Amino acid sequence: MKLLIGNRNYSTWSLRPWLVLRHFDIPFEDEVLQLQGEGFRDVLARRSPTGKVPVLQDGELTVVETIAIIEYLADRFPDKAIWPANIGERALARAAAAEMHSAFTALRSHAPMNLRASHPGKVSVDAVAKDLHRLETLWGSLLARSGGPFLFGAFTAADAMFAPVATRLRTYDLPVSDMAAGYVEAIYALPAFQDWLGMALHEPWIVDEDEIDVIQGRVKPGTLA
Repeated sequence: MKLLIGNRNYSTWSLRPWLVLRHFDIPFEDEVLQLQGEGFRDVLARRSPTGKVPVLQDGELTVVETIAIIEYLADRFPDKAIWPANIGERALARAAAAEMHSAFTALRSHAPMNLRASHPGKVSVDAVAKDLHRLETLWGSLLARSGGPFLFGAFTAADAMFAPVATRLRTYDLPVSDMAAGYVEAIYALPAFQDWLGMALHEPWIVDEDEIDVIQGRVKPGTLA
């Protein structure tokens, strides 16, 4: 089984299924496909049916789209508790994952994932306030039900879906409650996340479109080292 991923420092959608595979000890290998540079789109088009990452290859089967990959893994490895065992909890977990997939657009656009960076004060709190409020409400209700440290007690696919959001809160030092900050700490303490983070910190590549200083016009594309 192989997972094609983008640059670890920036690729939020790649991080999510990778965490599921690593945390639940599912044997796999990964391959990084560059998200910037000469010809990178041609490479993606040759390797991915959608021209995007992640892509899961399992024998002759190719699965694209993060949630589809996670659902496939849950079906393929039913003993791994990728989703909560209780039917009600499982429904809530899938609803949270689906909301993450379709919402939180302000956080995505104004605060791109950048694991190597620290940019306190560079994201307007007003621009992401609605998304922050929804995070507080959603995480708060689920953590209150489960008792933590993750949304459903033990780590599940729902947490994998929200892991990139946790990194955004830390990178841009966005104001959140102690509850939300504790959840961010739990994500960062997860051994699988630490594995990904360690590799991301040693990547040499820059993706301009995910660098806040380029996005906000402080530096020109191609000038970051």
